Amino acid sequence: MISQLLTSLRVPELAQGIDILEESVRSLDKGLLNILLCDRTTRKNILWATADYVSYGPEFGEFCEITPELVTGKYADLIQPRITKSQSARLDRTRDKAEVFTPSWVCNKQNNLIDQQWFGREDVFNTENGESWTVVPEPISFEGCKKGWGKYIDAQRLEITCGEAPYLVSRYDTVTGEKIPLGRRIGLLDRKMRIVRENTDTAEEWLTWAQRAFESVYGFEYQGDNLLLARENLLYSYIEYYYERFQQMPGILLLRKIARIISWNIWQMDGLKCVVPGSCKPEENRQLTLFDYFGDDDFCADDSSDQCPGCARGDIYRHTGDYCRIMDWRSKCSRTFLSMMKGGKS
Repeated sequence: MISQLLTSLRVPELAQGIDILEESVRSLDKGLLNILLCDRTTRKNILWATADYVSYGPEFGEFCEITPELVTGKYADLIQPRITKSQSARLDRTRDKAEVFTPSWVCNKQNNLIDQQWFGREDVFNTENGESWTVVPEPISFEGCKKGWGKYIDAQRLEITCGEAPYLVSRYDTVTGEKIPLGRRIGLLDRKMRIVRENTDTAEEWLTWAQRAFESVYGFEYQGDNLLLARENLLYSYIEYYYERFQQMPGILLLRKIARIISWNIWQMDGLKCVVPGSCKPEENRQLTLFDYFGDDDFCADDSSDQCPGCARGDIYRHTGDYCRIMDWRSKCSRTFLSMMKGGKS
């Protein structure tokens, strides 16, 4: 199996500058782009979840699915990182969706605080220097830590409303568009991949722990174009780290495997409701109970027919939409994200 996964391929030109080309991904493997567009909760495709593209036709409607045909061919340049969008488009997104991207030096500062808490010391991966940083050149030491490097790899991390996922992988500065060299990256997943590089000797060990690193990071995003960019950024980061280690492209079977993990872990969600965007519907023919009349001061008889009861009452547990599911890779079962918040299982 390992020999299959290590099949040598020509390194493709997947990106133009910081932008990963969906056309190139599909040319490399049609199944790969399909996986990156998959919504694991609905078993359909992710949605546009933005009205920014409706002028291109009805299939670009806010709650229409993103299909490979809509991001390749004549639409190959449609989805672009935020930094390459027009100033007016960026302002519209900020106004309508409160979309504000964070510069890498701020991401680094906040990620350093997480590692300071985990390691019990400062300046583990780098030393901050104003709006830059100096990478620690020596291998990361776990001396004095109660937990070893494997526990660090498995420690779960979540980036909420992740946009293009700059806190997880820092391929480029999302504010300036500047590419960041592999050795200077500061994302939470980038740090895990450094630990993998420094602590594994064989190909089998690297493959195992690199996969576990990808299984341990999560992020959710509302807008479908951002979500696709985030997933692509994680996949391309894997390719770059793999190439650094093996000096060849990973095989298609391996890329599909990693893409599947990414499509589970980086998911589309309305963060205020924990459901797939736009999936809430009116609750029809609902049997009213005494709880409805006497147990809730803000009960309105019209709530059950006019709209989703969760939306009507602001009750996160009563939405009629599709509650988003994510994968717990250690137990190999999926759970609703809401159940993880409640501390239970579903």
